[in-house]
Amino acid sequence: MSRKSADQIPILFSDEHHCFIEWLQCHKIILDRGSHYSVTGGKVLSREEVKEFLKKVKKDKKYAAATHNSWAARISHNGAVFETKSDDGETGAGQVILHQLRKKQIIDVIVVVTRWFGGTKLQADRFRHLQDATRYWIDSEKKN
Repeated sequence: MSRKSADQIPILFSDEHHCFIEWLQCHKIILDRGSHYSVTGGKVLSREEVKEFLKKVKKDKKYAAATHNSWAARISHNGAVFETKSDDGETGAGQVILHQLRKKQIIDVIVVVTRWFGGTKLQADRFRHLQDATRYWIDSEKKN
């Protein structure tokens, strides 16, 4: 009998907001002590589409060379919502992004928050920046 990891357990929700934006990228939305953040997101319907989306983000050499491309995704399938995330070296980042997506009940989406380190550690402020970047993308997506 195989065990499922926590990111493979389906969660059932009823009033979720489906993402319909294929691609929305917002550059340099947060600047703090030399670090700057961008956020990219869009519609995904499977793990394969998550992988393809990440490849598309990193196709831009500037994003491929970023310090962190942290992300989270929520995908619906047969009435269940599956969640996955990655910190990409920024401890706790994927969970912060995922929490914002859950809070706004958005599914069929991936959000990637990209950080270019500016030389000064931001301590707990980095979590606020991850939240703000994710919220910025969610608000922008809802306008479109």
